Amino acid sequence: MKRLSVIGGGSWGTALSIIAAQSGNQVTLWANNNEVVRSIHSIAENSLYLPGVKLPATIRATNDIEDANDSDIVITAIPSHVYRRVFCRLKPFLQPEMVIVSATKGIENDSLMRISEIVAAELRNKFEPRFVALSGPTFSHEVVKGNPTAAVVASKDLEWAELVQNRLSVPGFRLYTNSDVVGVEMCGAVKNIIAIASGIVVGLGYGYNTTTAIITRGIAEITRLVLAQGGRPETVAGLAGVGDLMLTCFGTLSRNRHVGIELGKGRSLNDISGEMHEVAEGINTTRAAATLANRLCVDTPIISTLYKVLYEGLSVDDATQYLLDRPLRSE
Repeated sequence: MKRLSVIGGGSWGTALSIIAAQSGNQVTLWANNNEVVRSIHSIAENSLYLPGVKLPATIRATNDIEDANDSDIVITAIPSHVYRRVFCRLKPFLQPEMVIVSATKGIENDSLMRISEIVAAELRNKFEPRFVALSGPTFSHEVVKGNPTAAVVASKDLEWAELVQNRLSVPGFRLYTNSDVVGVEMCGAVKNIIAIASGIVVGLGYGYNTTTAIITRGIAEITRLVLAQGGRPETVAGLAGVGDLMLTCFGTLSRNRHVGIELGKGRSLNDISGEMHEVAEGINTTRAAATLANRLCVDTPIISTLYKVLYEGLSVDDATQYLLDRPLRSE
């Protein structure tokens, strides 16, 4: 039986562990939270993040990140704001022949790096990583129920993407390959920002006209950012782009949409975040994407305005009026 490691014991890391085990892998699941490891050992479920979902016996939970060194595929499913810190702990145990799969959607705030760039920078003096980005419309709770799900694995070398595709495929979880790592990573990160904006629309009490308008104009902003970094427009139209965007903007399980709804109702970001069990990636990514867009001279009015709402105290009502008052232009 082939060995695979998952770094990150949240709902997504646990769901990927289950998929990997169902696909015939012996899985090592590393979690930073001792409670997660104890729960998996004692009752074969992650009672903190995926309560009621039994894990296959071929999943072994650990708090020792060194245990990842016996696998040929290492999946990282950790929040973007702690990615580099955790990856630096993992780095000493990685080998050149391992394939590193990122299931994280975000941009690092300080460096404005995508996850592939962080991995390359950290391993530059050791070896060139075999990197694959995994993204797409994937609510963890639906994946573990066996709801038919499609996602994408992207790598500059399709051989690595095809390896991951084969090792993580089960009848209810279908993976497509892609060579546009930049596009897949940027779509996965920025769609969370648009989801917060679409949630604000709902929280303000507006209907589908407004929601659809903000999402469609959000696609235009995602496309500009993807193209400015060398990604491809067809990636935006695929699972990692429009597919994931629709899920995050309309799905009731979306953490980012929830943040937006509560902001639209007039609640503070601190209060909303304090009640949440898991990270809404769009909060941190808004800062990074707004800074990146400014650096690249890319027009992103929705992202820039949401940044002012989250970090400069602009009210959602004033933000709405600002966007509506912008000069008329062609599409």
